[in-house]
Amino acid sequence: MLSLSDSCAEDESICEWVWTETGNQGLATVADWFVGKPLALIGLLVLGLTIRWVLHRLIDRIVKRAEIGMLPDRLSRAVTGGKVGAALNLSEMAGSDRRVQRAQTMGTLLKSIVTGIVLAIVVTMMLSEIGVDIAPVVASAGILGVALGFGAQSLVSDFLSGIFMIFEDQYGVGDEVDLGEATGTVEAVSLRVTRLRDVNGTVWYVRNGEILRVGNMSQNWARTVLDISVAYGEDIARVQRVLADVAHDLWEEPDFEGRVIEEPSVWGVQDLTPDAVVLRVALKTAPLEQWAVAREMRQRIKARFDAEGIEMPFAQRVVWTRTEGTEPAPPQTDIEAAPAAKGPAQAEGPAT
Repeated sequence: MLSLSDSCAEDESICEWVWTETGNQGLATVADWFVGKPLALIGLLVLGLTIRWVLHRLIDRIVKRAEIGMLPDRLSRAVTGGKVGAALNLSEMAGSDRRVQRAQTMGTLLKSIVTGIVLAIVVTMMLSEIGVDIAPVVASAGILGVALGFGAQSLVSDFLSGIFMIFEDQYGVGDEVDLGEATGTVEAVSLRVTRLRDVNGTVWYVRNGEILRVGNMSQNWARTVLDISVAYGEDIARVQRVLADVAHDLWEEPDFEGRVIEEPSVWGVQDLTPDAVVLRVALKTAPLEQWAVAREMRQRIKARFDAEGIEMPFAQRVVWTRTEGTEPAPPQTDIEAAPAAKGPAQAEGPAT
């Protein structure tokens, strides 16, 4: 007569119970296959779904905290009234939207990773439960991992770079970025590649693993920096006052409210070149508005300089002339003070 150990395996509780109650080996085996195995598979499935639900809830809580930020109340209280307050409100709203987008992207990525890991573990346990030898499966997974590690290093590098890029919020869709050889507006970001379009309309696909540096020109705020050249004969203090007036008028312009977010400033003399004195003007702007503000400023500065009679510099050159039996005269660079009848040395006007 067969014993219990001969009829049922150690972990077949349904088989053991039926065999104990009936003493029938066939009935015990059938009961284990049609009752015990399905119950075990359902239990594993429920356990996997429960673990997945708990981990997803935990990720959702982390994402919610990341969306709120660390110091939202303090930042809100710091906002003042007037144009500065409006600009800060716009900047804070843009930063909040960007923070929410980044948190949701990371949440989706983490949920996908958790689902994949839990699914792989549950499926492996279910295969083991129905009697499939999972040792080759585990060994194959190990070999596959080694093969991926050696044969797909660039792919792994792209994915890891994409994960850290999204997590660190280096850039996002709509940002104007410089990725080294490609510069333009980001149109799409994935874990493997980044797609951006340059000013000429060319679409660039850049692998995340090949991005060594990122210059983001539209994150949080930007700055318009203009180097204005004037002639050496101009009064620098007067030119600075004129530039400050032009920048302040733009700051007060209703059409540029929220686009210029701080009172502009004239930083002073930036450089002394052979042809001109260079003065620098700086305006802090909203993201992606620095180029429009720069174009408007150049137009207004040109019109104001024309009205004030401020001379813009132009390149000049000195020409030495020699006649037979005479020494060359010293060069003359003042166009009005160099009439042709004065002598052999003449100065030309603006270079062409």
